Amino acid sequence: MRTLSLAAGVMTDIGPVEMVEVSAAAGWPACGIWYDHSTWTSQTTREVRRRMADTGLSVLDMEPIIPSDGRADNGEALIDAAADIGAPFVLFASRLSDTAASVERFRRLCEHARLAGVTVVCEFLPIFPVNTLDLAVEIVRCSEARNAGVLVDNLHLSRSGGTVNDVKDLGTVLFPYVQIADAPMTIPTTPADLAWEAMKGRSCPGEGALPIAELLAALPEVPISFEIRSEKLLVDFPDPVERAARVWSMCRSLG
Repeated sequence: MRTLSLAAGVMTDIGPVEMVEVSAAAGWPACGIWYDHSTWTSQTTREVRRRMADTGLSVLDMEPIIPSDGRADNGEALIDAAADIGAPFVLFASRLSDTAASVERFRRLCEHARLAGVTVVCEFLPIFPVNTLDLAVEIVRCSEARNAGVLVDNLHLSRSGGTVNDVKDLGTVLFPYVQIADAPMTIPTTPADLAWEAMKGRSCPGEGALPIAELLAALPEVPISFEIRSEKLLVDFPDPVERAARVWSMCRSLG
């Protein structure tokens, strides 16, 4: 059985402590946690850990580390928080304009994470400079870090021109887990539309036409984070527990 996790982006209206409570109440065995450096404190860590112990829920990943030109990304602090709550993965998605700078920042974060027992995954987004599977693979391989991987979000794979066969050709070692959502096969044509779809226009598996079963067959047994960022879900299910339960009902069969 795969680990199935509710991604933090599905629940943008609640904080990390509530994320654990809501996910567990809806039946999820695991969830992701959003890290906000301006609000995360040692008390947050204690409360998240307490809710995890009370519910038996695990945390799959913490996000996001997004290095940008001229801005701090607080990556080391995020990694430390992830280690403190037992999250095995942290998510890196680079806005740096220079690929060499992305490689170097990723390498340094992996070194910090290695000491904390955490793996850093590099995600590619078509609206970021690191916008293809090939570029994410290049960053991971050039970093020479052993606690590193590539995170495939199937929506981003489709919108960047990638295919399931591209993933198959690379084997399974690079991919410690996967993000899944559904959407139409038609690719948005503008950066603004791509961004809106990624942040607000996703749907649950079976509601679109992306080759989800094929991707999961290419990456057998790895955990799945369901990244169903959806404005419609927020409107149709304003109660967080009901929303999490709706997504669980649509996703649990994929385990």
